[in-house]
Amino acid sequence: MPRPCPLFALLAVALLLAPSPAAAQLEPATSDPVVARVDGAEIRLSDVADAARRLPEQFQGMPTQILYPLLIDQLISETVVTQAGRRERLHETPELRRQLARLEDRLVQQALIARAIDAEVTEAALRERYRREIAEKPAEAEVRARHILVATETEARAVLADLARGADFAALARQLSRGPGAAEGGDLGFLKRDEMPDAFAEAAFALAPGRVSAVPVRTQFGWHVIKVEERREQPRPTFEEAREELRRAAAEDAAEALIRRLRAAATIERFALDGAPLR
Repeated sequence: MPRPCPLFALLAVALLLAPSPAAAQLEPATSDPVVARVDGAEIRLSDVADAARRLPEQFQGMPTQILYPLLIDQLISETVVTQAGRRERLHETPELRRQLARLEDRLVQQALIARAIDAEVTEAALRERYRREIAEKPAEAEVRARHILVATETEARAVLADLARGADFAALARQLSRGPGAAEGGDLGFLKRDEMPDAFAEAAFALAPGRVSAVPVRTQFGWHVIKVEERREQPRPTFEEAREELRRAAAEDAAEALIRRLRAAATIERFALDGAPLR
């Protein structure tokens, strides 16, 4: 049985967790007043907040005093078009009924996933996740490395010979390197072990600060001469700094767990294009 793809869960969580500052400013505090009427149909403040949530990201930061009248005008336009379509009974056509059913399905899916996330993603759960995944893990080591990347081992050994005669590493990198950071004297900044090719990482983490690799290092990109400038341990983020990432990961886990449980309890049949059962 193939493992279910988590894409559905990831998309659902992205929708549920997407920030919407514009909508937050327009949420009714207590009552939900009527802000407009169109042939007797009421448009309420909650409708304006819903419209704000649907705005593209580039409009989310607009001031409320500018956004509010624009949204009301948009909702009025939507309402008059909806009323016209209903008068022509378009909502009763077979295709529109299918689309409405699909929309209702999506809303039900999101509501169920949101309920599962609310139950699982508590403050205590986030703090426990922080303890387990961040606070109790060893700090990650990093090195600030420079390199000179050339096409052949012969060229790399010639670079090592120039360095042995006192040449400046950064100047040689600017002159000879074909790799990233060449314009900055070969400086790659701070890197973790898993951010480098294996052979490069093994050589770089074996060097003390200020030292150059004794022999050229070969990777899929070519031949490297490596110099380590500094070593450090990456400081762990605080709980508050990590909260949003922890919340997103916990929400994705909750959504995926719910979908796995539901799939395990369901009778699922698969068929090929010719109608034959798939196993």
